[in-house]
Amino acid sequence: MDDNILRFLLALLFFCYLCLNYTLNYIMHPLEKFRYCPCCGSEDFAIASVKSKQCGHCGFELFMNPSASVAAFISNDKRELLVCRRAKEPAKGTLDLPGGFCDIGETVEQAVCREVMEETGIALEETRYLFSLPNNYLYSGLIIPTMDMFFECKVSALPDNIHAADDASELLWLRKEEINPEAFGLGSVRKAVGIWKEKP
Repeated sequence: MDDNILRFLLALLFFCYLCLNYTLNYIMHPLEKFRYCPCCGSEDFAIASVKSKQCGHCGFELFMNPSASVAAFISNDKRELLVCRRAKEPAKGTLDLPGGFCDIGETVEQAVCREVMEETGIALEETRYLFSLPNNYLYSGLIIPTMDMFFECKVSALPDNIHAADDASELLWLRKEEINPEAFGLGSVRKAVGIWKEKP
């Protein structure tokens, strides 16, 4: 067999292995890694539903419900969209929208303002809810189901000290025709950008 064909087949086999491994990770029960009851420590901690495990010893049931997260569509007066490059895994190095997880005790509107300030230095003046999309967020070996909420955000003037920080390594202003949704690493954001791009 030709060496080039052999190398191609080996590369294809390795790619199939990676795809299978990825698929198995994403069909695993969200609480699979939780082996013991967090209340009594019993090993009798079994799957009770698609989103919960229950202890057969003390009866405690643990649910894995979606975590709330936010993302912002911010445009300048040139109708360019502000995007950032992810500084951390998952999807490190790919494009993203400014945003992140909601903290305990804050509203989603407060969360999007805080996250944008942390990642860009921009103070938002107005936020308008657009839509939400479910997502799976792989972090520390655990698949976290999320509900990602997207906002259209306005600022009257951009600060001079706009800069990438926190979870963002770079900030970019892109025209609509320059934006490729496939360049965005997270599934929900990729879909959201595609929806936004179709808007007139």
